[in-house]
Amino acid sequence: MRIAIVGTRGIPAAYGGFETLAWELSSRLADRGHEVTVYCRRGRTDESIPVPEGVHRRFLPWLPGKYLETVSHTGLSVLDSLLRGYDAMWVGNAANAVFCAIPRLRRTRVVLNVDGIERQRRKWGLAGRAWYALGERFALVYPNAIVSDADVIRDYYRERYGRASAVIAYGASLLDREPVPDLSAHGIDADVKPARYLLYVSRLEPENQADLVIRAYRSVPGDVPLLIVGDAPYADAYKARLRGLAAEDPRVRMTGAIYGEGYRDLQRAALAYIHATSVGGTHPALVEAMGAGNLVLAYRTPENEEVLAGSGLLFATEAELAAQLAQVVAAPDDPALEALRTDARTRAASTYSWDAVTDAYLALWASLGARDR
Repeated sequence: MRIAIVGTRGIPAAYGGFETLAWELSSRLADRGHEVTVYCRRGRTDESIPVPEGVHRRFLPWLPGKYLETVSHTGLSVLDSLLRGYDAMWVGNAANAVFCAIPRLRRTRVVLNVDGIERQRRKWGLAGRAWYALGERFALVYPNAIVSDADVIRDYYRERYGRASAVIAYGASLLDREPVPDLSAHGIDADVKPARYLLYVSRLEPENQADLVIRAYRSVPGDVPLLIVGDAPYADAYKARLRGLAAEDPRVRMTGAIYGEGYRDLQRAALAYIHATSVGGTHPALVEAMGAGNLVLAYRTPENEEVLAGSGLLFATEAELAAQLAQVVAAPDDPALEALRTDARTRAASTYSWDAVTDAYLALWASLGARDR
């Protein structure tokens, strides 16, 4: 088949989970003999990094701005697709649902991954929340099928709109903790040692609660550093607030966003991974931490509980997280914590396989009538 991936910033990943999905899915589709095009935004990816064989990048312009970047680029991408005659298309983000009817004019089978319930995110103003609310309704009509990445999101669409959706979770690669990585090669301070730091990874936006993590950590004794890894293009005020909190404790290191090998090395060498995101479905960094055999401490939401299935620690308050972190720092080799690390890695291998994700998307397109040429 000729397959297009639309609605991400492009590959290689330099922003978030959809970009990683685009890389992992496109490379596996190409390995199976399909011709794959990933629509990209110029300046939003590292164009010096080669893409997998059989994968093509198509760069189109976009309008800057929190409200315009995604929809302007996706709109142009689906119009361009009319000239290409794709057999199947993957579209990311419910904000792009309105565009899913356009490729279908050429009988392209379109699946829309709605992501989480984006209108709940605090970064969006009234206009943004209204657009996402409309996007949820457009998703019921314009694509051939919608995809949820967690049972919780599937249940939301079923209970609110009476619409079924396929559940295809996010994937994770298994990472070995040996050999021990050289973190200084990725710009990490020399005093940050493997298995002697706490790791937080996310876009630095309010609902991901990096501020809660920093506040909880301040009461934890010891000298184990906390690395806050991430960035966000339209959250300057919140990032300034985080920098102020971090400045109050020299153990807190704000590294900015780190991708590729550097990110994987940070995951596989951490003492523990903290996941504080309060909104969304299956979060990429969470399943990646599980695949790295990390001890996971996650904010208690139905989505995070579903992903972990008992293979990590859950917290609901700042005080609860502080107590858990103190326990981890005081007894990092506790057999109960080691058992959670093993369980998390086992669950990632059995439930969050990129090959299984690829199989599921191919099966879904086939069920919609997409056929090999």
